[in-house]
Amino acid sequence: MLKNYFKIAVRSFKRNKSFSAINLLGLSVGIAATLLIALYIKDELSYDRFLKNGNNIFQVSLAGDFGGNQFNTYNTPPPVGDAIMNDYPGVKSYTRTFSPGDVLISNDRSSTKKYFTEQNVLAVDSNFLQVFDFSLLQGNAASCLNEPHTIVITKATAEKYFNTDQAIGKVLLFGDSKLPLKVTGILQNIPAQSTLQFDFLVPMSTYKVVSYFSWSWIWLNTNTYVTLSDKLAADEAAVNKMVALFPDMVKRRAGKAFERVGMPMEEFYKKGGYWNFGLKRFTNVHLHSAGIETNTSALGSIRNLYIFGAVAFFIILLACVNFMNLSTARSVNRAKEVGVRKVLGSLKRNLTAQFLVESLLFSFAAAIIALVLVVLALPGFNLLAAKTLSFGLLFSNYIWLGLIVLAILIGLLAGSYPALYLSSFKPIAVLKGKLSKTGAGTIFFRNGLVVFQFAVSVGLIICTTVVFNQLRYTQQKDLGLDKENLLLISNTQRLGTAEKTFRDELSKMNGVLNATISTNVPSAGAFGDRYIPEPSATENNPAKDMSMYSYMVDEAFVPTMDIQLLKGRNFSTAFNDSASVIINETAARQSGWKEPVGQYLMYPGGDETRFKVIAVVKDFNVQSLHSAVTPFALFHHSSKSYTEPASFISVRVKPGQVSQAIASLQAKWKNFSPDTPLDYNFLDARLAAMYKTEQQVGAVFSVFAFLSILVACLGLFGLAAFTAEQRIKEIGIRKVLGASVSGIVSMLSKDFLKLVIIGSVIAFPVAWWAMSKWLEDFSYRVNIGWWVFGLAAIIAMIIAFVTVSSQAIKAAVANPVKSLRTE
Repeated sequence: MLKNYFKIAVRSFKRNKSFSAINLLGLSVGIAATLLIALYIKDELSYDRFLKNGNNIFQVSLAGDFGGNQFNTYNTPPPVGDAIMNDYPGVKSYTRTFSPGDVLISNDRSSTKKYFTEQNVLAVDSNFLQVFDFSLLQGNAASCLNEPHTIVITKATAEKYFNTDQAIGKVLLFGDSKLPLKVTGILQNIPAQSTLQFDFLVPMSTYKVVSYFSWSWIWLNTNTYVTLSDKLAADEAAVNKMVALFPDMVKRRAGKAFERVGMPMEEFYKKGGYWNFGLKRFTNVHLHSAGIETNTSALGSIRNLYIFGAVAFFIILLACVNFMNLSTARSVNRAKEVGVRKVLGSLKRNLTAQFLVESLLFSFAAAIIALVLVVLALPGFNLLAAKTLSFGLLFSNYIWLGLIVLAILIGLLAGSYPALYLSSFKPIAVLKGKLSKTGAGTIFFRNGLVVFQFAVSVGLIICTTVVFNQLRYTQQKDLGLDKENLLLISNTQRLGTAEKTFRDELSKMNGVLNATISTNVPSAGAFGDRYIPEPSATENNPAKDMSMYSYMVDEAFVPTMDIQLLKGRNFSTAFNDSASVIINETAARQSGWKEPVGQYLMYPGGDETRFKVIAVVKDFNVQSLHSAVTPFALFHHSSKSYTEPASFISVRVKPGQVSQAIASLQAKWKNFSPDTPLDYNFLDARLAAMYKTEQQVGAVFSVFAFLSILVACLGLFGLAAFTAEQRIKEIGIRKVLGASVSGIVSMLSKDFLKLVIIGSVIAFPVAWWAMSKWLEDFSYRVNIGWWVFGLAAIIAMIIAFVTVSSQAIKAAVANPVKSLRTE
């Protein structure tokens, strides 16, 4: 019986090659798209799962309000891990990491010395490799970081510096001071699916700043991880109960630290401040950290996974809808076959089984073709999604079994309605030719499927348009400074006392308009602290305190960045500006002063230094548009307000002379610092990199929007071809009676275009809601204008019209004599 079903299915394929090809291609594209998304989702869900103790590790977070500045961050103070471990039973250990930023590293062989600026460096506590069991190829995890002046590196790093992975005992020169560190461990290369990415581990003692702030509950520059007992980690309610006690810990332990910076705890809470620590299971950090500031740049988003999962579901559903539509549309052609089989004794269940076998054969054939499509598409998809997915993943962890199940489900889902519909024909009516070709129920169902297809397609077009519109907005929005032709040189502190001379030399170069030194630049972070706006004779009701981020800069910073000066004057060599400050509009508003220029800000820590406000500048964005502009200040270098480990020189280059300026810059750097690499990039590129995730989402969206439209159009093409075939005699009669080609094309196209319009109207509110939610992550965002919906509908209608009219024109230009000839 089954063999007979296969024979009939193959004959049906051969007899209807065009429809079979359309069905096969639609299902293949749908399954291939689903497989690609499944690989992406699997990769995202696998982050940190390789850690044996991953479910017991929790990362400490901090939600705070300090001086009116609200934040939620994974950056924590140095003493919090020890406090949690000692205050709460069930906490077995803690470990910390500190990210020093760019570090100059070289090997110690003078004849083959290699210098590199490394960014993936972590300073860690000595038990780090016991908490995080990364694979250690050589060395002892319990002791390799116990001693000062030691370093652990990855296998790839060992080969990079020493041309071998046998590097135990070898020495690397670390940092600007070229501190010799002995290699005491070699790690297997860190998996791509690790939230923590590093090439070097050094003892925390390497950075004295961490121990210097060991008292502080306000210096937020370490990441803290605690390990809980199996019993506690498995009980989410118990963990939440422990976290609810953390505010008491802060009150007991942090009072002196707050008082030391001029903010007694009682006053802090009275002003509405809060300092709430939390715990996030480490295996959840990668996907569930929305709204939490972090040093980690490679975090994912569970929202994106939901979106991509929904897209995969709808694309495969579109392919199934195509199959149903074309199968039911062709029902008239197979009606006599059904009638004859029933007269000869076939039961309804036999006919149902036959049609389901045909559907399953289609599905499995499509799955095989889909695998080929995935192999061809994977390199490009990896490039779009910034992944390293391999085809072999499909055959690991029972994914291959999932593919078989998916093929069966698709076959049953796509074939169930046509099988039940075809097998229900009454043989007498069929053989008498009385089968209705245009039953209202059948037409309504088929039209509903077309509406669904284009609702999904139009929705994806709208989503893609909004994503790219927001990305264009991030590139075009006035940031309060000029990001074009601004070259940023990092790590210029390596020049030491020659840094200012180097800046002056750059200013004199052909093609350079200006150059400035600053402790930081937009996109690279900023120093944050608390200041108190002082009352005066004219301003007697300022804010009680205010948190501000800041840079220390020279006189050329404002003109080089092209920041607009609204009131007051810039820093100048004609004045002693060591006690001067320039604030932005937001700081001016939050200060409570009506006229900020001439007023004083007091730093409550240390010797309570006072800074005179000499200017107010227009707000400028130093972070991505995800975050709103916060109070910001510029201090002069001579103020020595704080110590920052890094320094930047920003160079404003004349338009059209970038290449010449870079060449001159490289030559100049070699004269000043021949042994260290020149690290530079452009501000516009740095700012664009902050939207890497959104760019990937937009690219992936555009691909799958295209695929959904392709699948929908394949179905529409098949339906249009079948409709033209069914109405061939009607078209012939109309032509004989004088109908024009355009009139016939319009007649055949308008019904399909009505369905596209209905699908668009259904898609509009759903897409608007989805993208409004997505845009909530941006403090500065575009409005979803009416034109987005109109554009999506027009695109869908044009594509649908081209698809349908190709078949309509073919039918309209056919010779009516042939179509009217008696069979």
